[in-house]
Order: sequence, then C-alpha cells, then structure tokens
Amino acid sequence: MPRILCIDYGGKRTGIAVTDPLKIIASGLTTVDTKELIPFLKKYMQTEAVELILIGEPLDLNDQETHATPLVRAAIQKLKKEFPAIPIQTVDERFTSKMASRAMIEMGMKKKDRQNKKLVDEIAATIMLQEYLQHSGTGFEF
Repeated sequence: MPRILCIDYGGKRTGIAVTDPLKIIASGLTTVDTKELIPFLKKYMQTEAVELILIGEPLDLNDQETHATPLVRAAIQKLKKEFPAIPIQTVDERFTSKMASRAMIEMGMKKKDRQNKKLVDEIAATIMLQEYLQHSGTGFEF
C-alpha cells in the first residue's frame, strides 16, 4: 500500500516523515542535506510506493510569505518535474519547529540532543504529517 511522505524543506537540511502503509501513523524517516533531497527520494521510491507528497508552506502569522516561501515553491517545481505522477500538496508549517523542540523536551531528551537541528527538522515533518492525517480523517487522534 502506498504511503504519504511529508517534507520540512530548508535551505540546508530537509526533514522527511512518512506514514505507515495503512496511513494511520506518521513516523520520522530522516533528515537529508537539501541538495541530496531528489536523489534520496528517487532511491526511496524505488522500494516504497508514495501516493502523496506533502511539503510545509512557510507563511507568517498574517498568512504572508516569508523569506523561505520562494525556496519551497522552487522545490515544489523540482518535485513536480521529477515525480510527475505523484500529487504534491502544501501544509501549514507554522510552529512545527517549536512544537518539535517542545516534544523533544517532553520526551526527556538531553539539551545537547535537542540542539540537533537535523532531528528537529525530522520531528517537524512528522508533526505536519500527523496533523494532516488527523484532519483528513485517516490517522488516529492522540
């Protein structure tokens, strides 16, 4: 069964999360250097079916674009070119990094581990994906 994949796109690093095959639970997959995103996804999709790509849309509190919005739009165009058969949808990414940091504290992670920005990006992608699942009616509400 195909999965849903979620991307927390950044200028340097990109966090990636995926659903389980039944699309119930979101799990962090990894964080990659942004320049390696397309090769990573090509390799991943050789072994795993993906039916939808979600990507975080950076907007400010007034729903205005941020400095990162053009980067994400360019990434969406690359994804559409490389994976034309897979729909791409944006999701609100506001506060996901803060939520990821809070989740790391609640999990009892040491301060040194919480400063790992790669892990923050992966958890942020997982939060976006889990929220999408909850609002689409396919995932469990926690």
